[in-house]
Amino acid sequence: MFRRLQSLFHTPTPDASASTPKASMAPAKHLEPNEHQRLILDAVESCYQAAERQLKRGFPRPEVNFKLRGKSAGTAHLQLNKLRFNPVLLEENLEEFIHQVVPHEICHLLAYRLYGRVKPHGKEWQALMVKLYGLTPSTTHRLNTDSVAGQTFDYRCRCGVVPLSIRRHNKVQRQQTQYRCRRCKETLSPVDGTS
Repeated sequence: MFRRLQSLFHTPTPDASASTPKASMAPAKHLEPNEHQRLILDAVESCYQAAERQLKRGFPRPEVNFKLRGKSAGTAHLQLNKLRFNPVLLEENLEEFIHQVVPHEICHLLAYRLYGRVKPHGKEWQALMVKLYGLTPSTTHRLNTDSVAGQTFDYRCRCGVVPLSIRRHNKVQRQQTQYRCRRCKETLSPVDGTS
């Protein structure tokens, strides 16, 4: 698999002195990355090496962790030089992560290093996606997120049933807020048995 990564980005095998991304894992115990996570760390390094060759300059390697939850596949924290990946979606979509998600997030970090604060998916980011990795810039992934979709609760208005996330449901239950239907503007009320 790593040879395929190397051929994708035309990078030599990193030597022991090369700077590699740091992996921080949850929980507090020091766990070794599993095979998929190790492949992502290798892909991060390969992407950086490809960027350095083409841009003819070095870049500090980001901290990488696998603690992201929800429907996002990955996020880049610009000032922290940090990448977070969703471990559930990673296990289900390894190839997509290697070929799309990792370069996507790295281009955010590279755009910040090269241009400072710019639009997240603006022309600078798009140009890096095309120039460095030959990828069509896409702002969102198309992964199946059924396995990470949170529990929803049914609420009702004149239009019919509207599912609310557990976070919104809990706010309604604690009487912190009310939600209105975007179409009919009626206040949503819990369907019988939702409380």
